[in-house]
Amino acid sequence: MVLGTGNRHKAKEIQALLADLPLQIHTLADFPDIPEVIEDGDTCQANAIKKARETAMLTGHWTLADDTGLEVKALGGRPGVYAARYAGANATYADNCRKLLTEMAGISADQRGARFVTVMALSDPQGNVEVVEGVLSGNITETFYGSQGFGYDPIFSVAEVGKTLAEMSLTEKNQISHRARALQQAKELLKCRLLSASSSGRSAAR
Repeated sequence: MVLGTGNRHKAKEIQALLADLPLQIHTLADFPDIPEVIEDGDTCQANAIKKARETAMLTGHWTLADDTGLEVKALGGRPGVYAARYAGANATYADNCRKLLTEMAGISADQRGARFVTVMALSDPQGNVEVVEGVLSGNITETFYGSQGFGYDPIFSVAEVGKTLAEMSLTEKNQISHRARALQQAKELLKCRLLSASSSGRSAAR
């Protein structure tokens, strides 16, 4: 199976969450000759489906791809699907965080609610796609906390844990994150579609 992402941080999280499945997992780094999939959809679902379908058809392997948006209530849902490039096409994670904090300057603590939404798409090599979603609610802090994770993790606080995502270990984060919640559903799809098909093939071969 291929993970349809070039983001090594994201790939590391997903690989850790799939470690208990008997899968040989590849990333886009293993396919340097295939063209990059352009994420030009106006929703996370559209981007996830496009990445999964095109990568699966190009590589000939089942592909799991995702796209994540950050929806901030006080900003009318921004940055949403544009979270990864909120401060510009070549912006760093820190640039995106700083832009968001600047826009939220002066907004009171009780109005800083936000949520991460991850959409995961699983495609077979023929381009047939199934989709699942994971959501994590929290609040935008007023400054950076923690050095783990990536993206908006240093400014996204989870009330139940009392920490930002960047203050959590990967193990802690993978117990509650939006990506983990989506992936738990995706794992069920993998078991039903990919692993059961492999088992059936082995049985038939016998």
